[in-house]
Parts: sequence; structure tokens; C-alpha cells
Amino acid sequence: MRAWIVNQPGPIGTEPLARVERDAPAPDAGQVRVKVTTCGVCRTDLHLAEGDLTPRRHGVVPGHEVVGIVDQVGPGVTRFQRGQRVGVAWLGGTDGTCRYCRSGRENLCLAPTFTGWDVDGGYADYCVADAAFAYELPDGLDDDQAAPLLCAGIIGYRALKLADVPAGGRLGIYGFGGSAHLTAQIALAQGLEVHVLTRGEDNRRLALELGCASAGGSHDEPPALLDGAILFAPAGDLVPVALRSLDRGGTLATAGIWLSDIPALVYEDELFYERRLRSVTANTRQDGEELMRLAPRLGVRATTVPYAMDDADRALADLAAGAFSGAAVLHAS
Repeated sequence: MRAWIVNQPGPIGTEPLARVERDAPAPDAGQVRVKVTTCGVCRTDLHLAEGDLTPRRHGVVPGHEVVGIVDQVGPGVTRFQRGQRVGVAWLGGTDGTCRYCRSGRENLCLAPTFTGWDVDGGYADYCVADAAFAYELPDGLDDDQAAPLLCAGIIGYRALKLADVPAGGRLGIYGFGGSAHLTAQIALAQGLEVHVLTRGEDNRRLALELGCASAGGSHDEPPALLDGAILFAPAGDLVPVALRSLDRGGTLATAGIWLSDIPALVYEDELFYERRLRSVTANTRQDGEELMRLAPRLGVRATTVPYAMDDADRALADLAAGAFSGAAVLHAS
């Protein structure tokens, strides 16, 4: 099979990915093999390629928004059958025994595995996945729509829950890429007033087209104080900016796996009055299952930009350059 691997992490312009030929993997007990049809392009893939996230092993295949067809089933698997369409997401496995897993917080597992970081992901013709962590996809979601939901959607959905905005309240979204434009649609469908603060005229235009109440620059003040906010941009300098935009008791949830350094905070201006700053770490399978049911019902639609699997390196370069709005998806040859 053909696959992209992280060969030598570095700036995307230095070609950190390499296209290689490998034997197709075989599923072990409890696993399924998936013939990849579509794989979303996530900013985490870019962080991995550029070395912001250290690869867990040399030559790992990125990609954790995988849609495909089960073509082999490992011993003991009864949940899926050959020919069934499935999704493979970022959370690839947990130990199932630590105190976090036992208390329903598997996103904080002490020994997790992540697709496209610990185990090979979907920038390839085939990948294998733990059947217990794969998703059955609703018929109403085509491959291009399903792929971005498997990470961008799930993480945004969890971040929205953790931002804890009251019914009818005001939500601020900082950064407006693949995850944010899905999250905004969920928030709007739930009756929240959404204000977007992001770089890029195209992103601001998309926010307004989706029905957001306002769209300004990343460092602008929103037109009113926010009841909660989500930071999607991997820019730590926006943390104090967003905190100052919160009303009393508001929460800022940071949704990325990587964030540049946060400047010193001024307590009186940015944290006092019970403002809260919290991170979002991975997701639980319950988050994913909820979103797969919720997204079609709410009419959530990803704005997607197609690339051939052969052009995965170009897709990541375009993501780094902010060359498109919405989410890029790779199509198998």
C-alpha cells in the first residue's frame, strides 16, 4: 500500500512528510482493518509534521479523521462486519482500568493511544483500529461530512460543553478553522449568540454566512462581554485577550493539543470575578457518539476543500498558510 509518513519533523516547507510503499497492515484480535476512502486534515497533523508534537515513533502515518470500509475483521470482533462503513478518530485506545477510565473520564487515561501519533493513521490506503473505539457512521453523513466530525467536530463539541455557556448566552470563538466552523453551527442551533474573532477575511465572511452575530479580528474586542469562549487558534497570546472579553463567571476553554506560550496574566484584569481558564484534552467515546447523532439532526455541515491523497503534503502546507476556509479532506485514489 501507499502511505505518507512523518519522516523528518520540521517546517512544512522542508517537506517533513515522505510518500512510501508499505505492506498493508493486518488486524490483530479486537481490531478491524479499514480501507480508507477519506481522511480529514487536522491542525494536529500539522503540529506533528512540524515537530510541535514529538512523534511517538519514527515513520508514523498521520491522520485521525478517517472514514472507510471494513475489509478485514480480527479475531473476537463482533461489533463490525466486512463492508461496513466506519470512522476512526483521534482517541485510539485506553487501558480501561485506570481511575480515569473507571470514572467515565477516559479522555484523561494514564495510558492512552492516539491514532496518527502512537499508531498509524489514515494518510494511507489502509489502517487498523481497535473496534471498540471506531464509530458506526449515520447514513445521513457522507464521507466528506463525516471525516471532519471525527476530530474537529468532536473536540469542538467537547470544548463547547466545557465553556459552559448558559442558555441564550454569548459565546466567543477565537480562530475559525475546521473545528470552529462546526462548533459555531452547533452553538447557533442551540440558541447561543456567537461572536467570532479570527484572522483572515475569508474566515470572517464564512462566520457571518453561517449566522454568527459578529466577526472581527483576533485581538479585537467583541461587541459585548462573553458568557464563555473557546480558543481554537494555537496562539497563547490570545489567552489574556479572550479572558478580558469574558463577563463575570465566564469560562475560556482552550481546544488545541498544542499552544504557544501564554504571557503573564494580570489577575485583576483577566482572572478576577471568577473567570475560569481550562483546557480540553482529547475526548471520550460518549462525546463522539453524541455528536454523530446530534450533527445530522441539527443540520451541521462542514465546509470542505478536497485534495487527492497524493497531495497530503500540499494540503498541510495550505492549512499552515491559511489558504482555505473550513476543513481539508483527502480522497483516496
